[in-house]
Amino acid sequence: MSATPGSTPLFPLFLHLRGRRVLVVGGGLVARRKIAALLDAGANVRVGAPELIDAVQTLVDAGRVEHVRGTFDTAWLDDAWLVVAATDDASVNRAVADAAEARRIWANVVDDAELSSVQVPARVERGPLQVAISSGGGAPMLARHLRETLEAQLDESWSSLATLLTRYRRVIRARFADVGARRAFFERVIASDIGDLLRAGRDRDARDRLRALLADTATQRRGRVILVGAGPGDAGLLTLRALRVLSQADVVLHDHLVGDDVLSRVRRDAELIDVGKHAGAANASMAHHDTQARIHALMLEHAKAGRTVVRLKGGDPFVFGRGGEELEVLASHGIDFEVVPGITAALACAAYAGIPLTHREHAQSLHVVTAHAKDDGNEPDWAALAKPRQTLAIYMGVAAASRISARLIAHGLTVSTPVAIVENGSRPTQRVVTGTLDSLGSLVDTHAVQSPALLIVGEVAALATTLHWFGAPPLPREHALQAAA
Repeated sequence: MSATPGSTPLFPLFLHLRGRRVLVVGGGLVARRKIAALLDAGANVRVGAPELIDAVQTLVDAGRVEHVRGTFDTAWLDDAWLVVAATDDASVNRAVADAAEARRIWANVVDDAELSSVQVPARVERGPLQVAISSGGGAPMLARHLRETLEAQLDESWSSLATLLTRYRRVIRARFADVGARRAFFERVIASDIGDLLRAGRDRDARDRLRALLADTATQRRGRVILVGAGPGDAGLLTLRALRVLSQADVVLHDHLVGDDVLSRVRRDAELIDVGKHAGAANASMAHHDTQARIHALMLEHAKAGRTVVRLKGGDPFVFGRGGEELEVLASHGIDFEVVPGITAALACAAYAGIPLTHREHAQSLHVVTAHAKDDGNEPDWAALAKPRQTLAIYMGVAAASRISARLIAHGLTVSTPVAIVENGSRPTQRVVTGTLDSLGSLVDTHAVQSPALLIVGEVAALATTLHWFGAPPLPREHALQAAA
């Protein structure tokens, strides 16, 4: 029989079972799962068991599976290439394994690595692409955990890419007869944007790009820009797509507040450029304008040079991130682009502070606003924002806290309306300060609140005192008053 699990490495194989006889001993749920996988592989399945569950009987009635009724008989192994023992009787499973060994037929005994001469790995399937994972039978849960990790990381575009390359397999082999040249071609395909085109549903463009590579007309790599939301600070809140993009970047233009933990996910040989705007500087409006113009210029410069440029923004690119302006510049210059959403501060900071932005008893609507508007003198609609039973999530409001408080009160919002300030939301240095609307300015001053910070105004802000779960408990208004005294 086989060696002790883990004592020797297994030799990995993928079996071509189409039209070949496979025996499954057992007619229960476990057998049903094995039968389904074997049928998907095109196997000619014979199932031997005294009784079958309804799902297996349905396959027999449909003519998809042959049934041999009774207890195990070695004659069932006739013409079999592979046997799977899937009964709950250990003696029957051993008899199947011994008979298969005597006939030199590969056998898999479910959940018994020592009796098995073949083990079925955990699999990740993306169309014709399959990733098989085995722990040698010694730690199956570890293999399953790794499979779940890969399931999350390998999106369906890999299936489309595998299908596309399979369709062009003969053309590729004819075009690149030399194995080394063929390997270099595939590296170009993987490094190209074909996968991104497939992910975006642009199958025809992906096919045209592959043909261009085959014809060797794509002498220069086509540059592109990807706007990526980095979230509020906690690298664990990056999306899977964001992580994949960061590993592909040639150049990363990142905001000043994107932390080292997030930047550590960037490909090691990528060029990192800090293009952040620093609030509070002298002549800040002009400085922000100049910085944004520099960002536009850098995006165009590197994309036109054929590089993959990641514009990495805190929060979400389309929520007070000027992502729309940047895409307009790219579109006007014919640069390919993509947007990867991020978890915006209103959602993340509120969640990490234990503040539900909507609540059936307190708030039926949510307003996401910014205290920093375009320099045209426009003011927010304070009358609309001052209505009760709603939540205000205010970005970039630290410097304007006193003015915000005065405007809301002047337009009818009660002075006792709860407020919360979430500084460095989701980061280890997160602080939450709570109080009432009339104390908003003094809370900012007394606690020396710094950006980034989100202001939350509304009844739900009071829930931070009872629903907090991350970091230190909120600092109440009384604490601020005592500190000021």
